[in-house]
Amino acid sequence: MKLHVVTFVLASFGAPVGLAPREQTPPAPEAKKEPKKEEKLAPAEVGKPAPDFTLTDVDGKLVKLSDFKGKIVVLEWFNQDCPYCQYAYGDAGPLKELPERMTKRGIVWLSINSGTSANADAAKKFLAARKSNARVLLDADGKVGTAYAAKTTPHCYVVDEKGVLRYRGALDNAPMGQVADRESKTNHVEAAVNALENGKAVTRQETKPYGCPVKYAKP
Repeated sequence: MKLHVVTFVLASFGAPVGLAPREQTPPAPEAKKEPKKEEKLAPAEVGKPAPDFTLTDVDGKLVKLSDFKGKIVVLEWFNQDCPYCQYAYGDAGPLKELPERMTKRGIVWLSINSGTSANADAAKKFLAARKSNARVLLDADGKVGTAYAAKTTPHCYVVDEKGVLRYRGALDNAPMGQVADRESKTNHVEAAVNALENGKAVTRQETKPYGCPVKYAKP
């Protein structure tokens, strides 16, 4: 009689007679998602493929370096607020006509504004005042400038038709138009381009750049 009562009570609470309750397995904790690491460009080295990049120009158009393979490309680091760039693009400066002359020869000339000075409106105003058709690309985070170790404005690079970096350094040997004693004026960029166009090796592959320091944003 007592056995029937116990059975009835257990059944009333939904517990199966003669079976121990099953232990529930706790759900496995969700694996933590690691934040994606920002891809860094390989550092530029003369004689090796130039680091590829994609930047937006001041008109909002995307520009990718590798799209110009088959052509000689000049990369010129630029800052509209730098006195050296203001002189270079002025009436007596070396960049008043050189980029346009080279463009007519089939050379690609890209001006890159890295860091805190990368401003589309300011660059447009600068170019319009000087009637320049230079194509300025914006590198606000400095990723491209860092890969190329661009230190000053202007700091120039020449890439050959195969995408290999052949020259990096100063635009010329005449900062603000001033040449050192007993030196004749030499445009290093033009000399490198001329050599490549004629199928010759660039004899002077690196020079010390001059100009305003590139102001990269602090991480």
